[in-house]
Amino acid sequence: METDESGVSLASGPDGRKRRVSYFYEPTIGNYYYGQGHPMKPHRIRMAHSLIVHYNLHRRLEISRPYLADAADIGRFHSPEYVDFLRSVSPESVGDSSARNLRRFNVGEDCPVFDGLFEFCRASAGGSIGAAVKLNRQDADIAINWGGGLHHAKKSEASGFCYVNDIVLGILELLKMFRRVLYIDIDVHHGDGVEEAFYTTDRVMTVSFHKFGDFFPGTGHIRDVGAEKGKYYALNVPLNDGMDDESFRSLFRPLIQKVMEVYRPEAVVLQCGADSLSGDRLGCFNLSVKGHADCLRFLRSYNVPLMVLGGGGYTIRNVARCWCYETAVAVGVEPDNKLPYNEYFEYFGPDYTLHVEPGPMENLN
Repeated sequence: METDESGVSLASGPDGRKRRVSYFYEPTIGNYYYGQGHPMKPHRIRMAHSLIVHYNLHRRLEISRPYLADAADIGRFHSPEYVDFLRSVSPESVGDSSARNLRRFNVGEDCPVFDGLFEFCRASAGGSIGAAVKLNRQDADIAINWGGGLHHAKKSEASGFCYVNDIVLGILELLKMFRRVLYIDIDVHHGDGVEEAFYTTDRVMTVSFHKFGDFFPGTGHIRDVGAEKGKYYALNVPLNDGMDDESFRSLFRPLIQKVMEVYRPEAVVLQCGADSLSGDRLGCFNLSVKGHADCLRFLRSYNVPLMVLGGGGYTIRNVARCWCYETAVAVGVEPDNKLPYNEYFEYFGPDYTLHVEPGPMENLN
């Protein structure tokens, strides 16, 4: 088995083959700020990137700065009126923007207008479209965009901290080359925007594992299975509080194995929302970083073109841990549990480790 510079063995897939991993990162992404007290913090992506670099994982990645998606790219899914609104709105213009428009596009408290909002959306969407292009051209086996995964955005409105649905845009790009795309969502919240976008087609199957019952966005019932040509191509797995590694693995692996056998996707998109981790500020599951990453490890073993995206995650030190570790899983490295010194080191006290133990929480599943 191959080893890296620090003597850590490289766990390639069961086939023993390394994967070509393409990684998209916009260096300014951490500067965007939703506002005081808002749980969504783009800074977490910069923290994850810092860990990735300090673990020397960047040497095993092809790193690209995403091109900024333009209005036409974003308009492949979103309505022209909504794209125009996002393009023109700013904190200064909010006073002039009729309250009717803000209401119409669901912009306000959860989805505030902040400085550089449209540029932020362009970078997030550009990363996911760029990741799809890498897979389409067979230039990568796995393409990662931690700045993407914003699964709640709808055709004509913002929702749940999401404005532009980079996932839908990435999948539309994949559909130019691949006949069937499988979308899997392990965020604690239902992947409603992606499910809705592809609800009536059999070319995209959506599978969402999420907390259900008096929890945002309130959709994702087990009986919601798709419609018309898309009937039975939407799969919802509603879960209860306290979901732990063992329960999640015993559900995820057999279910996804069956989906892979029956649907036979030509490409897979995995949304890795980290709010399903133990101790998340908005979540209610009890997964460890390793338990969360097991989903990626399992999908990687199929060696099907794979897009890996971010999503939710509101205890930002753990989001950074998770996405760094999942980047390591993608390239086939088992990183040291002791964190390397980095510019955000103080965030990771008092243990300064990559892995944190899940809390003592009752599993209601």
